[in-house]
Formats: sequence, structure tokens, C-alpha cells
Amino acid sequence: MDHFHIQQMPGPPVSETDVEIVERKGLGHPDTICDAVMEAISQSLCQAYLERFGSILHHNCDKGLLVAGQVERRFGGGRVLEPMRLVIGDRATPFAKKNGPEVGEIAIEAARKWLQEHLPRIDPVRHVTYQVELKPGSEELLSLFDRRQNVLGANDTSAAVGYAPLSETERLVLEAERYLNSPEFKKRHPETGEDVKVMAVRTRQDLALTIAMPLLDRYVQSEKGYFERKEKIQGLLLRHLQGSLKEIQSLSISLNALDRPGAGMAGTYLSVIGTSAEDADSGEVGRGNQVNGLIALNRPRGSEAAAGKNPISHVGKIYSVLTHLLADRLCRQVKGLEEVSVWFCSRIGDAIDQPLMVSVQARLRERFRIADVEAPIRRMIAEELERMPEFCRELASGRYSVC
Repeated sequence: MDHFHIQQMPGPPVSETDVEIVERKGLGHPDTICDAVMEAISQSLCQAYLERFGSILHHNCDKGLLVAGQVERRFGGGRVLEPMRLVIGDRATPFAKKNGPEVGEIAIEAARKWLQEHLPRIDPVRHVTYQVELKPGSEELLSLFDRRQNVLGANDTSAAVGYAPLSETERLVLEAERYLNSPEFKKRHPETGEDVKVMAVRTRQDLALTIAMPLLDRYVQSEKGYFERKEKIQGLLLRHLQGSLKEIQSLSISLNALDRPGAGMAGTYLSVIGTSAEDADSGEVGRGNQVNGLIALNRPRGSEAAAGKNPISHVGKIYSVLTHLLADRLCRQVKGLEEVSVWFCSRIGDAIDQPLMVSVQARLRERFRIADVEAPIRRMIAEELERMPEFCRELASGRYSVC
């Protein structure tokens, strides 16, 4: 690696700062739906390209928009008045029709399958309409895929950054959403929707969580019943998280903070199908979580939307995932590392296993120096770059989450 730079990380660890702010948009949030669905479409296209042509062809399905619909909410059960609309873009190499379905049909089928498997209250036929805007790419970018190299050239000049380990606040944010959206919790509490959003503010050792999660109106018969269920859910989550506290000394939770007792429907967060995309909020690719599932304001972050990008040439996806995996491996395996951030930058056309720059910031444990960790860091990064073809195949198969 000719362009490798390593330096000591300035300042205190994130966990020792006075204020830390972390957010997660959960499974049913409109932005997360966009990311997850567009990623599912990319994976389906990869599989279809491999089956028909023996290789993954040019595509980037990373321009997705979920337009909110309209519903009528009522205690005891409302109804959908107007379906949501999913706009699917941007580029995809077309198939010859005689060889099977076209890219638009594959995209719609993949979207419907993801919705059916992950958001069971949404009927992917009745509750969603689809607008496919996948067009062929430019000749110059298509040429990257015609070279048949083992490692392709980058189809963008881009940069990404990953970090490790997670702070306690970050870990608790993930745990809160995953608990509320876990199959076990949904089975015990079918009245809870999947659109869970968690905002955490840690002030020194005090952590405050503000959480939004709708209750399904068909399970709630009255305003009184809504607030009783809400109080129970809030207590369950608080008890669950308190068992995971380490350095944090106090934890408070506010669930559905906009609620106003006595205001009827206007004072309760109810939903017909479990997501605010039913009528309150549209979604867009790239506005949600980073590939580690978090929006951590105290951390470095790139500007790329990883979801839906092709997994063999677009460094906006490849490097976004790889830098987080590398940071985690370095922290676990390099003696003396307490915290690390890893940056990769590409130049369009250059092989993706030859970044324009690799930069590492390392926070060291007591009595360690940069000279003690530089060699193993270089070795591990070189190892990951050498296995780039295998890593890209893993990305294409959906092995790594991007939201």
C-alpha cells in the first residue's frame, strides 16, 4: 500500500465525552424500508445476472423513494385509503426479454418479497404501487464491467469510513430497537408497529432515550386502552435495557412523546399498518442508518448511500461496509488498540483493491505507541484487500447488512 497513513486519534474516546447523540431508524421506518428494499433488489439482480450471463452486470438501484399513502385511523381498526408508492431507480443493464423477466419485473418481485417477509401488516400488492425507473447506464461506466478482470475498477471517486468498537450508548440504541422489533416481542405484543425510531442523548453517565413506535389501531379500543398499553411497553423496555447497563448510571425512556391524554385520536400515535409511511412520512434511500445500523453524530461518517449500489464495482458500498468490518477486526485482534477509525478513498477507474488512500486513526492503550501497532494494521488491511473478489461475492449474496 503506497498511500497508507496512520496517526494517533485526538481527543477522548466517544464514551468519555460529556455529550453523545445516537439515532437508529428501525425496521419499519420509511427510510429504512427504502434502504432495505433497494438492497434486496440489487441482490436479486445480481443473482439473475449470474444465472443468465455468468457475471454481475452494471446496476445501481440506490435512488429509491417511498411516497406516503393515506389512511383512516380509528380505535378498533381503520383502513387504507390510498396505497404507498415506491419509486425504484436508477441504473440497471437490461435483459433480453426472451431470456426471462426484465429488470423491472425482478425489482418489483424483490420489493414485494421483502415487504411480505419483514412487514407482515403491509400487503405488498394492495398497500403499495410501484414505479420502476431503472435505465441502462452510460457507455463509459458499462465498460468497467466488460473488462472481465478478477477485480474491477471503481465506478466512482468516493470515500468511506468505519469505526470500532461501539460505545455503550450505541450498543443500547441497537438493543432497544432490536428488542422492540424482535419476533418474540411482536408475538407477545402484536399491537406494536415496526416503525421504531430511537434517539439517544447521553449526558455524562445519564442516558435519555426518546422512542417512537406506533400502536396498531385494530388492537386499541379506546384512548384509555392506548395509554395503558403504552405504559406497559415502556416499562418492559426499561427493565430489559437496565440489565445491560455498564458505565451508564441512569436510564430514562420517553415513548411517543407527542401524545396528549384527552385529545383522542389527535393525541395518540396509532397506525393502521405499522409504519408512518402509511400517511405521515415518506422515505428515501440514504437518509437513514449507516451500514452499522446507526446514525452516530459524534462519529466520522461518509456521505454515500450503500444500499442498492452494485457490490463489485461501486466503492460507495464496498468501502462503506469494508471499513467498518476492518475497524472491528483491528480492535479485536491488534494488541494495544482501544478505538480505531478507518478511511478508504477511491479514484474512478482504479482497481477497487488499490485504494487511492488508506488512513487509520488509532487510540492506543496505555504504554503503546503507533510503532507497536502499525505493522499488524498494515498486514490486516492488506489481507482484506487481497480477498476483495471474495468479499464482493459475499456482499452480492447479502451476507452483510447495509442498514
